Amino acid sequence: MYLGLDLGTSGVKALLMDADQKIIGSGHGSLDVSRPHHGWSEQDPADWIRATEEAISELKATHPGEIAAVRGIGLSGQMHGATLLDASGTVLRPCILWNDTRSFAEAAALDADPRFREITGNIVFPGFTAPKLAWVKANEPDIFAKVAKVLLPKDYLRLWLAGEYISEMSDSAGTSWLDVAARRWSPELLAATGLGIEHMPSLVEGTDKAGTLRGELASKWGMGQGVVIAGGAGDNAASACGMGTVQPGAAFVSLGTSGVLFAANGAYLPNPESAVHTFCHALPNAWHQMGVILSATDSLNWLSNISGKDAAELTREIGDELRAPSGVTFLPYLSGERTPHNDAAIRGAFTGLAHEIDRAGLTQAVLEGVAFAFRDSLEALASAGTTLTRVTAIGGGSRSRYWLKSIATALGVPVDIPADGDFGAAFGAARLGLIAAEGADPHQVCTPPATAETIEPVAALAGAYDEAYQRYRKLYPAIRGTM
Repeated sequence: MYLGLDLGTSGVKALLMDADQKIIGSGHGSLDVSRPHHGWSEQDPADWIRATEEAISELKATHPGEIAAVRGIGLSGQMHGATLLDASGTVLRPCILWNDTRSFAEAAALDADPRFREITGNIVFPGFTAPKLAWVKANEPDIFAKVAKVLLPKDYLRLWLAGEYISEMSDSAGTSWLDVAARRWSPELLAATGLGIEHMPSLVEGTDKAGTLRGELASKWGMGQGVVIAGGAGDNAASACGMGTVQPGAAFVSLGTSGVLFAANGAYLPNPESAVHTFCHALPNAWHQMGVILSATDSLNWLSNISGKDAAELTREIGDELRAPSGVTFLPYLSGERTPHNDAAIRGAFTGLAHEIDRAGLTQAVLEGVAFAFRDSLEALASAGTTLTRVTAIGGGSRSRYWLKSIATALGVPVDIPADGDFGAAFGAARLGLIAAEGADPHQVCTPPATAETIEPVAALAGAYDEAYQRYRKLYPAIRGTM
């Protein structure tokens, strides 16, 4: 048996998988987010441990015999969080999370230093870890002076599980301190935030052994001694391992609250100017790129809230047959946008409204607007040398066939729908636990799921969609100065 632990923002998921990669069961522990000031987002690391205990206790209650057979544990987690520890390993303050924006000024200052983009291959976003430490140094100097280690959230769990200060490449690539091409910490970038290599955990690949479960916890949970803990992965790279998106050219489109267009690469292909993330993958000698949309299904949920109809009702009103764009354009920038604009201040818009546009017409425009935002990410990936020939759809929004047809037609590539199953970050983490414990071939373990259905682009509407996308592209510069 192999255990995947995924530390998310709203909870910890523990997933148990057997040697044939069949999911045996799962448990969950809930988490809350503290927002003591505008733009702040924090969690107490002690709550991560509590939630993990709850998730594993739930699994143990239902599958005690299987828990006893666990040989490897993989870790996945929310990225970018700044967990600050003193020399004794004591947490100095609540962890500053990925969606905390307080360090926007520090991020801009670091990003103005050309070394950061040159070495990391990425813009320094306010959500990344380095600007958070710069903020702590400026605003909480007494705490900064005591910092002995900075850990990402899942790696704090590892410290509790194994007593080791270890991280891995995919998660560390989101700190703004990693030399992403060389897969090592950059002393130069650390020094720019008043830190050194000694403040960082050691680095391994996500498939490597990275500690052994402490005997005390193994006994408590009814596991044997010597349970291997894998390096693990940041949440998107772990999801890619679960989806089998590990070979160069493989890609998925995630239609969740936010949207992600994720592409696996066999080489380091940075393009920071496009706001594409270029990170190490969880597998050795592999990288990945991501275009990120901040409001994907959130855009449809917004329309649902103001129209009084739930999202499923709205999509049912327009049916499954793809329509030509009507001339109404929606910009899905309800909370700013990441790729390709890196603009936290921009906001959404409808244009082209007319008397004949009804609720179904607004829904159609929202779905198209998100599809065109994914097209923006596709263009950004192409400018970095990544060409996609097909994508796999995951996330709650992928239940809408209309939306998938719209995305396939906007991107000009087929969209595969996987067979039923749980292919998320916890499953990917369990796969990494198997690889580390058994020395298995990552590419034989991280295989893609069977395809249940393929949505092809609607060729007859390709021209109309391209015209509508060009209208969409012209709107961002037109409204940018009005925000």
